[in-house]
Amino acid sequence: MHAIGVDIGGTKIAAGVVDEDGVILAQTRVETSPDDVAGIDRAIAQVYTELAGSYEVGAMGLAAAGFVAADRSGVLFAPNIAWRDYPLRDRVKALIADDITVVVENDANAAGWAEFRFGAARDVDDMLMLTVGTGLGGAIVSNGELVRGAWGVASEVGHMRVVPGGHYCGCGHEGCWEQYASGSALVRDAQAAAITQPERALRLLELAGDVEKIVGPQITQAAEEGDPLAVELLAELGRWLGEGAASATALLDPALIVVGGGVVAAGELLLGPARKGFAEQLSARGHRPEAVFVAAAMGNDAGMVGAADLARI
Repeated sequence: MHAIGVDIGGTKIAAGVVDEDGVILAQTRVETSPDDVAGIDRAIAQVYTELAGSYEVGAMGLAAAGFVAADRSGVLFAPNIAWRDYPLRDRVKALIADDITVVVENDANAAGWAEFRFGAARDVDDMLMLTVGTGLGGAIVSNGELVRGAWGVASEVGHMRVVPGGHYCGCGHEGCWEQYASGSALVRDAQAAAITQPERALRLLELAGDVEKIVGPQITQAAEEGDPLAVELLAELGRWLGEGAASATALLDPALIVVGGGVVAAGELLLGPARKGFAEQLSARGHRPEAVFVAAAMGNDAGMVGAADLARI
């Protein structure tokens, strides 16, 4: 059975028809506004109509960045879209003429499921997915099952507290893991270094033009060129990823830790320090098998593919 996967972002939605092997047969995009939730509903209905006109579709999965209800019917809360206890499934179904299954999934869970089913983790039964983007998302598969928790909001690993009294987080608390292991943290630290150590940040400033315009891909580019400051910044991000993953491993004991998101484009400049930080903080190291760190394989299509596949379950 074909299914449609819809990856809902703050400014656009990406949707595709996905077959049972995780192959995208057709896809489309529509611009949206994060403050216009009814407009997002209409955009989802629009892409469904466009895609279902050429393929037989039996289900649709909606990948949303936020706390998703346990029954997969809606979004309890979203940080970047105006969803508050929002019945997304029913609002979308009311706009679609066909009677198909529609489910809502957390976007990181959807991406993690895609990696588990078709990507980097397809050969294991237990994995932890870390999505390093603006924040730090997570997905957990245990014994072949996606871990959702009692109320659907498990795997929010980015909001584990790692530094008491640390950097303020958008969730309202201080010292969350994502404040140290995310693309936003990387940029914040790069901008701070450019202000306090301008002589070491010459390449970053050359690429960006201004401190406030430094972005992650520029840091990766500079690091790949061998720039010492950029290499250090990525290594620090990797260390935080690895050390946090060691704590999560004490709880989950995964066989594989998959790292996705835009920052993973840095490759071993990020993953090497992550493995080192993980090994140094892993409890009982030397007396247990160790999880392997790998880069995600599905890229930007993971949320779409995972949402479609989960809609069939």
